[in-house]
Amino acid sequence: MCINQPETKSYPNAYRNNNNNNNNNNNNNNAARSRHSRDWLLALPITSCVLKFDDEAVRVAVGTRLALKHCIPPQCRCGSEVDSFGRHSLVCKRTPGRTVRHHHLNDVIARSLASAGVPVSKEPSAFSRSDRKRPDGLTLIPWRAGRSLIWDVTVSSCTTADSYLEASSREAGAAAELAASNKMVKYAGLSSQGEFVPIAVESHGPIYRDALQFLSELGRRLVETTGDV
Repeated sequence: MCINQPETKSYPNAYRNNNNNNNNNNNNNNAARSRHSRDWLLALPITSCVLKFDDEAVRVAVGTRLALKHCIPPQCRCGSEVDSFGRHSLVCKRTPGRTVRHHHLNDVIARSLASAGVPVSKEPSAFSRSDRKRPDGLTLIPWRAGRSLIWDVTVSSCTTADSYLEASSREAGAAAELAASNKMVKYAGLSSQGEFVPIAVESHGPIYRDALQFLSELGRRLVETTGDV
């Protein structure tokens, strides 16, 4: 008599998926507890300042923050399957939101510096690398210790991306730290021309520590210059 044995080849995949799910949960929990990652919940809903979310934006934001299923899995234009947590849209290079997030944050930083009395130049051509890529901005007067500030924004570091999964599950902000380190290597040649600060922000909220210090200082100077609190 022949007894059919259960298939075992899928066990490693099942174990791997379960392990990834556990790491994703840890990533979300770490990110939710990180400093300033919940500040958006305290923002006043002012439409003119682009601070008012519609109901759908709030639903997706909360679902992403709490690792809840919030969409029916479609197929991305890149051909990849999208899970019901919507994680793929945060890492796919063909997702238009990646560029929008980058440009919006860069514009906010440039306008805030100008409002604080610090003129800036966006994508200064004089600071091009050998591959013609340029940092996002440069202050035209000294920012600190007699040196201009050079910054470059990255908001494409997804907290739950496979490449950051293990590191982010151990420590909040690990994805931002890695993204910032990569930026510093890419623009290492600019250190003699000014103070370079990578503005690395994760999809789930954590911010690179040096970027956080810069944003805090920028906020302080804005208050001093404008009197707004």
